[in-house]
Amino acid sequence: MAAVDPRTLMWARACEMIERAEQLHRQFIQPAVAPIHDLSWQPPVDVIATDTEILMTIALPGVDSDAIKVTVDDDGVSVVGFRPSAIPRGDLVYRLEIPYGKFERRIAFPAGHLRLGQSELANGCLMLRFYR
Repeated sequence: MAAVDPRTLMWARACEMIERAEQLHRQFIQPAVAPIHDLSWQPPVDVIATDTEILMTIALPGVDSDAIKVTVDDDGVSVVGFRPSAIPRGDLVYRLEIPYGKFERRIAFPAGHLRLGQSELANGCLMLRFYR
């Protein structure tokens, strides 16, 4: 059996990592299915469950707490809001990766038996703590 060149394995792994990064990027900036006037972006979310609580962290850089609405129902949590553009008129944009405008994220899980105990917007992240 012929030996496999380690450089070939490293190259294959690097290509897999690039493909995964592109998939995550497409998922992050993909607008929700909606009419063109209702386009929105979906913020990334971390959900961590412990024995007594569920912790959600939603990345919302540059969003004021007044611009966020959280709704809890039997099927999960919805976070809706607006991130204003920080681009002054007439400026030349070289790269624009942080989304702005309307955002909407639905996190599906059985929330009927949970109660929202704490919510805090700090360091560009909305943190929601649900108690079982």
